[in-house]
Amino acid sequence: MNYEQQVRIEIAAWERRLFRPPGWLERTSKTIGARINRLIPAKAHAVMTAAVRSIVRTALFGAEYTPQRPVERKTSLEHADREAKRALTVFRNVAAAEGAGTGAGGLLLNAVDFPALIAIKMKCLFELAHVYGYDTKHFPERIFVLKVFQLAFSGADRRAELLDAIKRWETERELWFSEAEYARRMDWETFQKEYRDAIDFRKMLQMVPGIGAAAGAWANYTILDELGEAAMNAYRLRRLNDQSS
Repeated sequence: MNYEQQVRIEIAAWERRLFRPPGWLERTSKTIGARINRLIPAKAHAVMTAAVRSIVRTALFGAEYTPQRPVERKTSLEHADREAKRALTVFRNVAAAEGAGTGAGGLLLNAVDFPALIAIKMKCLFELAHVYGYDTKHFPERIFVLKVFQLAFSGADRRAELLDAIKRWETERELWFSEAEYARRMDWETFQKEYRDAIDFRKMLQMVPGIGAAAGAWANYTILDELGEAAMNAYRLRRLNDQSS
């Protein structure tokens, strides 16, 4: 079995996990999270939505997250995977340290953690794009980054749609030539709610006195791990599709 065959098997296993019915813990955490979110004032939700919108708009239209790493267009898929795993190790550790620090600092610092963690994720995704040979200076590549982000943290009903867009990206990317049009059509509130629902239970543990630091480190580490898995497999799919076209 060559490396590409092995990768295809790993991608197929990942896709099965994406559409596996939610387990007891996931169902329970979602129920608890929904109850707590109903108690949060509308103004607080508006603040979170604004934070998400600001960071994502920066990722789409600014240069803040563009990596120093050159775009590695001529490397093999195996080499790209090795580099991606190295980069993910760094970002997981950064996220864990950030979660431990904010988790130890009480409710006020936990509020800071929400936008900080999104920023770490965006930096991670931009870095991985360059590892696999895709230049984030181009607007469609930034849209792809956002699709991967959404895939990692969306509900089951949205995953099929997002995965399909990723699989047929050469066609899908033609829809996203206008930056202004994309910004106008983006449903920021739904984006924020899907993301929040995906991480709620883990981040709630971060607010429990006495275990906040440990819970924060664990939560951020596992959240980056999920993002990394989604990103690696999304870019692997693109590389394999590019090679076969």
